[in-house]
Amino acid sequence: MNAAGRRQALRIAATLLAAAVLPAAAQDVSLAGQMGRKALLVIGGQPVTLAVGESARGVRLLQLDADGAVVEAGGQRLVLRPGGGTARVAGSGGVVSGAREIVIPVGPGGHFVTQGAINGRPVNFMVDTGATLIALGQAEAERLGIPWRSGEPGVVHTANGSATAYRVTLSRVRVGEVEITHVQAVVLPQAMPMILLGNSFLSRFRMQRDSDVLRLEAR
Repeated sequence: MNAAGRRQALRIAATLLAAAVLPAAAQDVSLAGQMGRKALLVIGGQPVTLAVGESARGVRLLQLDADGAVVEAGGQRLVLRPGGGTARVAGSGGVVSGAREIVIPVGPGGHFVTQGAINGRPVNFMVDTGATLIALGQAEAERLGIPWRSGEPGVVHTANGSATAYRVTLSRVRVGEVEITHVQAVVLPQAMPMILLGNSFLSRFRMQRDSDVLRLEAR
């Protein structure tokens, strides 16, 4: 099987194993200041005043002190500092942080290949809009310290017959200056020359191809 055929087979395997990833609309959360024992938050562009224990628009204030606030949103705990910028809460529970745009130049063969990181360790990604999840091989998962054996098992069909793959959650995925937490991925039994950057990451962005670059803008 040639390289294109292998990529197609891996894409199909990842799609077969995955459930649909349909995030709700994301919203920005930031700490604008404090009013006595209350935090002045900006949630989705709207100012909200909360005391510890109170919630609004899916954001709960857990802690408030002179250094900042701790909130819970989308199942995640976020530390907010006055003037520290915004955190973006994605609908599936991940948090988009850092820059708002990724620019990936086209590479050989017309593929979009870029460097990034999984759980703080460097990797190479190839953008694949046909893959439902990020997909990587077991050897790469081992190198990255991903406990894939404790993931959710599923059967995939390859050129060599049926095999077991594992659905896992990656703590952090970074491309360029953009990082997302808690991203779904599938660990496949066969070796892969590159990690496929699938829609569990890409769906958090608006994508636009501009001549010889791909632009991803955080939603």
